[in-house]
Amino acid sequence: MTNLPDKTPLHGGDVYFLARTLGVELTDLLDFSASINPLGFPPGLTVAVQEALTEIVHYPDRRSLKLRAALAAYHRLTPEEILVGNGSTELIYLVARALRPNRGLIVIPAFSEYEHALNLARVPVAFHPTRESHHFTLGDVPEPQAGDLVFLAHPASPSGVLLDPELFLTLAARIEAAGAYLLLDEAFIDFVEEASLKIYLGRFPRLMILRSFTKFFGIPGMRLGFLLGAPELIARLAEAQEPWSVNTMAQAMGRACLADREYMSRTRTLIKGEREFLFDRLAALPGLTPFTSVVNYLLVKLTRPDMTAATLRQRMLAHRIVIRDAANFRGLDERFFRLAVRSRTENERLLKALEQCSGI
Repeated sequence: MTNLPDKTPLHGGDVYFLARTLGVELTDLLDFSASINPLGFPPGLTVAVQEALTEIVHYPDRRSLKLRAALAAYHRLTPEEILVGNGSTELIYLVARALRPNRGLIVIPAFSEYEHALNLARVPVAFHPTRESHHFTLGDVPEPQAGDLVFLAHPASPSGVLLDPELFLTLAARIEAAGAYLLLDEAFIDFVEEASLKIYLGRFPRLMILRSFTKFFGIPGMRLGFLLGAPELIARLAEAQEPWSVNTMAQAMGRACLADREYMSRTRTLIKGEREFLFDRLAALPGLTPFTSVVNYLLVKLTRPDMTAATLRQRMLAHRIVIRDAANFRGLDERFFRLAVRSRTENERLLKALEQCSGI
């Protein structure tokens, strides 16, 4: 296959660009670069969309009242503690713009949109690096004066490791005492909902917890996320949010997602089993070192001196398999790549291609 794209996209899941460049159909690509539920979306979403069609002659409910009520019941909060957005990324940009911090601090490696949002809001950015020995999750608490808006992922991105709750509490207390804000990104926590730190929201009025429907419920094309926080903070952010940013279909789909507990259970069972399978098989391959994870992706390090993630990505594209070159995560280098956890058949196809492409 010719004309393989050599530029690593900023994010995973850039399958439209890849399909056009490679001259193949979208369905020809097996995407391990975006960590989306391999079960697809919940079956009830089709009915939810059909029923919502009658409402698209009206503007959407700009306050997303029904969805916020459903989210409040699910998370045992109040609707006033919830702000719904057009994907969690919209809310990242909203927070940076609305809170007007003097300086942002990002615990890295991290989702690149934190930095982009701060840059767009003309906020200076500092970085708090984590160490490979800590599996790229927080190992020490940054000083509060390093930034008055701190971005931190839980589980860590892209390693998928949970935060130490005691370390989090120390950090949150220091940030609160300094009059700063903490945005905790829990976009992947649905896979281990019991580990969510939302139980501490009441203790920290300046804590915001970011959540997403995208990954767990398999609807990245719909764009739906939400933010948890103290009512006063949520109200302040809502005032700065663009009107009608969450469409009627997305609101209906969100409610249907929350109602399907059987789908949630099947997802968690599947991902746990396939993650363990994929980890064990990757660990058995020479030249590859996977990191433990609790979610639906695995960070992998190449230990062969003659191989980079960019080279491996190029070779995998010839098999029409897309992996995530993680070298453009600030704090990582050309040896790291990330893989989504998919179905057994897809994971086996990935492993076979990896063996061929890495010369094992």
